[in-house]
Amino acid sequence: MKRKYILPSFLLIQIVILKIVAFFPEFVERFYSNGLYLLLAKFSRITLGKIPFSVGDCIYAVLIFLILKWFWNNRKSWKLNWKNHLLQFLSIISVFYFLFHLFWAFNYYREPLFEKMSIQREYSDADLLVFTKKLIAKTNAIQNQITKNDSLKVVFPYSKKEVFDMNLKGYKNLSAEYDFFNYSHLSVKKSLFSLPLTYMGFGGYLNPFTNEAQVNYLGPMYSFPMTTNHEMAHQMGYASESECNFIGFLASVKNDDLYVQYSGYSLALRYCLGNWHVRDEKKFHELLQTIHPGILKNFQESEDFWKEYETPIETGFHAFYDNFLKLNQQKEGMDSYSKYVNLMVNYYKGKEL
Repeated sequence: MKRKYILPSFLLIQIVILKIVAFFPEFVERFYSNGLYLLLAKFSRITLGKIPFSVGDCIYAVLIFLILKWFWNNRKSWKLNWKNHLLQFLSIISVFYFLFHLFWAFNYYREPLFEKMSIQREYSDADLLVFTKKLIAKTNAIQNQITKNDSLKVVFPYSKKEVFDMNLKGYKNLSAEYDFFNYSHLSVKKSLFSLPLTYMGFGGYLNPFTNEAQVNYLGPMYSFPMTTNHEMAHQMGYASESECNFIGFLASVKNDDLYVQYSGYSLALRYCLGNWHVRDEKKFHELLQTIHPGILKNFQESEDFWKEYETPIETGFHAFYDNFLKLNQQKEGMDSYSKYVNLMVNYYKGKEL
């Protein structure tokens, strides 16, 4: 076989292997997620965690420049030499695909958190209603503790750097109960691409090659701790968006700080209300009447922020990411973000918040 066909062929082999790997989640859980991945992630976070800026974002910026330069330099020869250019492009994709899975993405094939924590998957409207009412009562109580006035929105008093450090305490408390949620070696950065991320409608992302959690620093501060905890859950090797929302929620509400707790509870409440808006609009409006006006002002703060950056770009990227998630073991696509309501409702069934 000619050398130029080796890497494109390897891409096809990788795709076939992943189809087989999907049938062995216990193997992935044991040998990759709790084995090789932990070593790779620990090395990356120790090496890059102390660097104050995002190394991964810098690498991406250079790569984007080089790719654009390559397309520009070859623009006149595409028609005549399209086959060789296509093979070169597929070779690059093949290498990135391999590194993507080696450094992080095999976690898409690990054992589901439902099974790991023995949590039921299904719940009824009655279960959701009980949980939503408990969630409203808890969020109301914390908002009142912070502001001493149910009509005032929560204004976050900490810097983003302080939030990064504070979130470690939440994960420490969580890991005392579940040792598989142990987080070490902080490597969370404000993304250099925060403005593009905002236009795309994303609060952050994990760089799978450097294991840096990148957080969009432009959004409302009250939601920042929960968003950061979500990305930290990705760093720990959890690929499912619903699972990372759930883990991020637990790490937030188990934090000793009221503001971090509020971030977790209020965002969980938004997801539950969104669920009710789809299921029963009348019940949705009834529940809204029981929520403190200050909390609703925080919700409106988020609504106004994201609306300001709404463009067709966001729709396009959400469609792209939706298909990306579906190709990587998350059949619900973008809807998987809200599926963590299933985890919350069943986890707290019979428990107090």
